[in-house]
Amino acid sequence: MSGLVNALVIVAVAALVIVRQFRASRIDTDRRWWLLPGILAVIALREPDLLDTRHATASALVLGAEVIVGLVMGAAWAWTTRIWVEPDGAVWSKSTKASAAVWAVGIGLRAGLFAIGALMGIHQHSSALMLGLAGTLLVRSGILIWRSRSLNQATAPALAYGDHLPRSAWKERV
Repeated sequence: MSGLVNALVIVAVAALVIVRQFRASRIDTDRRWWLLPGILAVIALREPDLLDTRHATASALVLGAEVIVGLVMGAAWAWTTRIWVEPDGAVWSKSTKASAAVWAVGIGLRAGLFAIGALMGIHQHSSALMLGLAGTLLVRSGILIWRSRSLNQATAPALAYGDHLPRSAWKERV
């Protein structure tokens, strides 16, 4: 894909994610939570000029820093997201003001990395940003799924001493 198309994909995904994070949304614990980050990572890694061949080491360091910032930002975003369980057992999430601060700091760090790379003469492709965004979404989703499962376990009916029923034998609330 061209740089313009990559930039449009990044802006569209980021806008969708940012807008949706401040509305309450149900956490779906099925296996598809990794799909969007996976698609973004595949698109980013398909680009032949992900690394600048003239500055391979420095370019790899900047890319690594971008991915690390994305992973840390995803973890911080997940831990600043409020989650709760409804009476029907559904787990919901909504980002907080702290989540907005995480986004602001993350965008600032990414802009700083881009500026450092530009000062070093490194040609940076939009795929690096897309790969960082994929890491952010993957870590955030994974932590939210993990947190939601721990909430579901905490609200499961307590068994009496001596009961050895497997979890699948618990009755679902209707």
